[in-house]
Amino acid sequence: MSSVVAPRRLAAAASLALTLSVTVLNGCGLGPGSVPHDIRLLVTRDFGAHVLHEAEAPKASGQETVMSLLIRNDKVGTRYGGGFVESIDGVSGGEEGGKAIDWFYYVNGVEATKGAASTNVNPGDRIWWDRHDWSQTEDVPAVVGAFPEPFLNGLGGRRLPVRIECTQVSSYACHAVTARLRALGVPAAIGAFDAGRQPETLRLLVGPWASIASDPVAQSVSRGPRASGIYARFSTDGRTLTPLDQEGHPGRVLSAGTGLVAATRQAEDAPIWLVTGTDEAGVDLAARSLNETMLRDRFAVALTSAGVLALPSAGG
Repeated sequence: MSSVVAPRRLAAAASLALTLSVTVLNGCGLGPGSVPHDIRLLVTRDFGAHVLHEAEAPKASGQETVMSLLIRNDKVGTRYGGGFVESIDGVSGGEEGGKAIDWFYYVNGVEATKGAASTNVNPGDRIWWDRHDWSQTEDVPAVVGAFPEPFLNGLGGRRLPVRIECTQVSSYACHAVTARLRALGVPAAIGAFDAGRQPETLRLLVGPWASIASDPVAQSVSRGPRASGIYARFSTDGRTLTPLDQEGHPGRVLSAGTGLVAATRQAEDAPIWLVTGTDEAGVDLAARSLNETMLRDRFAVALTSAGVLALPSAGG
């Protein structure tokens, strides 16, 4: 871990150190409760670009925490009294090229809001640890790579209501997104785009960027990764999309027919997913890509007729 730690991360580490018990350090769960089933444990680096360890059925015993599950299945090095993950399977945080690199974890596509030793693993959870550069932002509050989570099992063991908000309810993209979720057994409501705050509802905004950019959460994308955690920027008129690499450098500008599938979050509200694009063709492409194969292990994706670009981009 870097010798320079952002205040929020240092506070989280201190909290972890206070809550992490000897039982957890020994790799045991919280007790003899039910073993969580249908869980997945993923360890990657560089925003999901490189998979280090993946377990579709990780070893579990009793009620697990995110930390105890990791320790049970991987070799883990810690700091701050055992409350901060320093390394996983020998891959450490720290500094590379003068930039801070650390381990972050996500549950069902949502970045942790408390220590791994204080977070229970619930049935169906997708636990994802990723080591990445946080020079551009401390927070990537939500990612798409755990799809169909969080729509299927929700957050903290609680399924949340889902609302699909379309700028054109009769559009192909709106029907495609609705059909995808309902095929998964997600009882999503459908309605017109409403730029209002619904903190307990998982919202999917479906439509061209120019039509959804008025949403307060969507507006954060225009302010860059530090505001939204999304490594891409739309032009003011919404007709082009510029991918950013992990250092914030812009890549080739993408124009007509470009789609984006990304997620972000405001404070403790439920995440908002963006199924959007530079035009209707781009939105249609994004809607067709709302599946596990296209999104798996990716923080966000830009889509063109040439293929899928994981975000942050590889640079160049």
